[in-house]
Amino acid sequence: MTALAPAPPRRGGLLRHRDFRLLWAAQTVSGIGSNVTAVALPLVAVAVLDASTFQVAVLTAAAWLPWLLVGLPAGAWVDRLPRRPVMITCDLVSALLFLSVPAAAVADLLSIGQLLVVALGAGLSRVFFETADQVYLPFLLRPAQVPEGNAKLQSTQTASYVVGPSLAGLIAQAVGAVAALLLDALTFLVSAVCLARIRRTEPRPSRSGPARSLRREIADGVRFVARDPYLRVMTIFGAASNIGLVGYQAVLVLFLVREVRLAPGAVGLLVAAMSLGGIVGALLATAAGRRFGTARAMLLAAAFTGPPALLIPLAGPGPALLWPALGGVLVSLGVAVGNVLKGSFRQTYPPRELLGRVTVSMQLLNYGTIPLAALLAGALGTVFGVRVAVLAMTGWLALTPLILLVGPVRHRRDLPAAPEPPGRTRPGPAARTAVEAAAAGGTVS
Repeated sequence: MTALAPAPPRRGGLLRHRDFRLLWAAQTVSGIGSNVTAVALPLVAVAVLDASTFQVAVLTAAAWLPWLLVGLPAGAWVDRLPRRPVMITCDLVSALLFLSVPAAAVADLLSIGQLLVVALGAGLSRVFFETADQVYLPFLLRPAQVPEGNAKLQSTQTASYVVGPSLAGLIAQAVGAVAALLLDALTFLVSAVCLARIRRTEPRPSRSGPARSLRREIADGVRFVARDPYLRVMTIFGAASNIGLVGYQAVLVLFLVREVRLAPGAVGLLVAAMSLGGIVGALLATAAGRRFGTARAMLLAAAFTGPPALLIPLAGPGPALLWPALGGVLVSLGVAVGNVLKGSFRQTYPPRELLGRVTVSMQLLNYGTIPLAALLAGALGTVFGVRVAVLAMTGWLALTPLILLVGPVRHRRDLPAAPEPPGRTRPGPAARTAVEAAAAGGTVS
């Protein structure tokens, strides 16, 4: 087994870690491109192909459907393979898919069917990329560095929620929504180059003992999540939250264009403004975990994720645009803080050999609800109107923080560093938290 790379110097933290900087750059440019697509693809469907409410929602569903189709086997496959080549391959496939849209538009062959194929194919690549990425970061960094790494990655990921939609709206306003997808293809190519330049060689995962079937390995990951009281409640909360989050987001562009009567440029700017809280949340997440405790900070983040969403359906022309902007800022702040805390916990808490399968087992349910949420929002919008669909989805989201009050999270100040012994559900005086364990192994900025 390859020894861990030396910890970077205290001064500058991970900014001095060359391989992490490359991974960070790859995720940043790819995130910007993906969030260009989140606005540009629905705009192409609405403005170029005159898609219906349900067709726009189906596009979102198609992008997330692969989590239901191949999510579980993807985790087992990733645990068997070096992760960086998997991530590079996914980037290249995504770039080709998004290049096909402007190519088809130039040839006057673009259709809703092709947009669905692109969304589905890009979603399939995303399953493997995100699963490999979650497992790759703990390989690249020491356990003490993982919280800092997650905070930095989450900060630029949430920044991409601001930059991406803004670029998509401005490009769509200036030269058309189809042209915005060229930028997305370019970002995936840049991401692949950055990943290819990482120096540290990742060995092929070792397999001790007799070979086991894929089904048995998948079952191991699912069983670990289902039996663990912390991972179980986080998974259910994530799945329920995504129903509301993606439900309203699936029809948000359509809502702003057809109900609020915004131009494409204004849509991009508003969606970007709604994501500003995520930047603040990602920057504050580690400090909040230390100040309040990781478990308490997660509960606080959930409170921001839920009820403020009810401001979003109040959107209207002029000053009424402040309501969705404020609601979106608070929701994105809560999501970012929760993602950093949960991501660091999930990457350091399970046994290393199960990490890929545990990650994808949680994401299967977290992301598996998204296609259903998008289709539900589309159906509600078709029958009752888009504003009612947004109201129903945000109303559901407002209730989801109650889920975290079920289980051991509410009893703790901090999340544990490792699974607790059987029969023990409350922390003892000598219990070490994930943050304390990280601090014992090095510095975390």
